[in-house]
Amino acid sequence: MATYKKRGYKPKNKVEKEIEEIEGSTTAEVFSTLDESASKTEAWVSKNQNYILGVIGAIAIGVLGYLAYTQFVQKPKETEASNELYYPQQFFDQAMQNTEQKDSLLTLALNGADGKFGFLDIIDEYSGTKAANLARYSAGMAYLNQQNYQEAISYLEEFSSDDEILGALAKGGIGDAFSQLNQPVDALDYYEKAIAHSSNDFTTPKFLYKAGILALNTNDKDKAVGFFERIKEEFPNSSQANDIEVLLGMAK
Repeated sequence: MATYKKRGYKPKNKVEKEIEEIEGSTTAEVFSTLDESASKTEAWVSKNQNYILGVIGAIAIGVLGYLAYTQFVQKPKETEASNELYYPQQFFDQAMQNTEQKDSLLTLALNGADGKFGFLDIIDEYSGTKAANLARYSAGMAYLNQQNYQEAISYLEEFSSDDEILGALAKGGIGDAFSQLNQPVDALDYYEKAIAHSSNDFTTPKFLYKAGILALNTNDKDKAVGFFERIKEEFPNSSQANDIEVLLGMAK
């Protein structure tokens, strides 16, 4: 009887057969190892399931607790603090426009009146809120205007903001306080921080000018020239640029 052979069929030689056997054995070993690892994993999970469930539960409770705190504690606290901030801010704004009663109005802004909180109360009572952070800025500026320079520095240093105007004004305010305390090195350092905080048409030429005048007064003429030239080149339309040629002449 004739034996039928498929077209293209080629009998396997000894080497090919050995390779096939090795591959089959390796595959079997891999699946055996996977089965063994899976069994060990299942055993570990079974043994430690109470611990695992406890960890998952703790994480879930933590997340839910955070969401609940944010929704029912932090948000209402932020709203309440913002409402309280409105009252002392009115006194502060009035003080900036009323030179005769400036000091007394700033005192009311700081300490409050008629059962209403002042900046200092808001900082204490609503710690961690945005309103308390803004209250630090306002308190620092109030003390600066009252010529209480150490307190001004203390509160302005605690204020933190990425806002290009407020952040620069706070650092510049610290510079002003150090300048009044006759600490020109510290003052210049904070003026430079105010300049570096952001570049805008309001605060940048303002503190470049103050830094330049301070450097000129301390006979650091090279620095003074650098500050004044920046005003001339970058902020030619600012009020600080009005007498910049005279100042440059003095510095050179």
